[in-house]
Amino acid sequence: MDEVATKPRDGLGHRLRTAASASQIDTRLLAMLGAVAAIWIFFQIASGGIFLSPRNIYNLSVQTSVTAILATGMVLIIVSRNIDLSVGSLLAFLGILGGFVQTELLPLEGTHSWWISMVVMVAVGCAAGGAQGWLIARFAIPAFVVTLGGLMFWRGAGWLFTKGRTVTPLDSTYSVVGGGSIGETWSWIVGLIGFGAITAITLWNRRRRKALDFGVKPMALDVAIIAAAGVLIAAFVMTMNAYTFPRSEAGRGIPVPVLILIVVACVMIYVANMTRFGRYIYGYGGNPEAAQLAGVNTRRVVIASFALIGGLTALGAMISTARLNAAPLSIGQLLELQVIAAAVIGGTSLSGGVGTIVGALIGAVLMQSLQNGMVLLGVQSAPQQMIMAGVLIFAVWFDVIYQKRRV
Repeated sequence: MDEVATKPRDGLGHRLRTAASASQIDTRLLAMLGAVAAIWIFFQIASGGIFLSPRNIYNLSVQTSVTAILATGMVLIIVSRNIDLSVGSLLAFLGILGGFVQTELLPLEGTHSWWISMVVMVAVGCAAGGAQGWLIARFAIPAFVVTLGGLMFWRGAGWLFTKGRTVTPLDSTYSVVGGGSIGETWSWIVGLIGFGAITAITLWNRRRRKALDFGVKPMALDVAIIAAAGVLIAAFVMTMNAYTFPRSEAGRGIPVPVLILIVVACVMIYVANMTRFGRYIYGYGGNPEAAQLAGVNTRRVVIASFALIGGLTALGAMISTARLNAAPLSIGQLLELQVIAAAVIGGTSLSGGVGTIVGALIGAVLMQSLQNGMVLLGVQSAPQQMIMAGVLIFAVWFDVIYQKRRV
């Protein structure tokens, strides 16, 4: 019986998992990257070469930015065994609020109107998210109920500001946040800084693990990861520079929304992996009772995580409204589902305690690639939603199977 019981563990799958574990390779991350590559190849062939054109990749990167920014915050929410269904409606409310400040309270095109409206949006976003977190933490109301109420409340509050009308036009300087780019030279500078940072962090992490007598990846694998990162960064910058302005040979470079996403991603990765708050989030999500007994102020952790996603929602509102040069009430509809799907597809477990920022970013790219590709192929809106729903259900099912195998 013992021999029969151990036979499945001697199979190819077990040997591959053992090898990946010894090399510290995240097989789930590799699987997601493979899925993204397969989707891109399929749509490139099906669209007749349009999908991977510089113009479409530029648009895809801008479209992904809002979902990805919010997904980085949603990871911490879900890791802490909560959920936030209000981000789409809150984004609409904050966008309308920013437009209202620019057009009604301050002079349009005023010297300071654009940044004052941004500060107001971030402050109100953090306060709104923190208020929802306080209700959840203080009164033990399920996050699903509180944020479902927020989904209805914030869009209704936006209607009160404008009586249903679209706020437009917005400040021209503010519009750069959603539609600007940094040009070819600065794009290469950003790319070189990013490559240098990845190299330095990889080598620092290797030295740190050695100093603590932890296992390290083979040196060849670290070199391969750094080289692959360099190739991807160079390819991305070249693609962004290849998309030129109308009637000009000047390349646009990296879009401002993508630059904001890069900054947010770096900050969130640091917060999740290198700060006490990040450790508290994962500890609380893994075992709330143990975290509380260890002296963690769990209420403060929940409130802070919701305030954080409120601030990120404000950034998403800036990009969305600046890109449209308008703040319509309909903006952000069903965005909460896309953000949750990106986090879950990226490996964040709905049972809490497990999830990565990098995985959520890849999940956002995957979701937006599917949507973008279906638009290029002329797929109508209703089938798109059905396919997205199927992808989300599959991701949750895969997470359940994955968690069972880990146990």
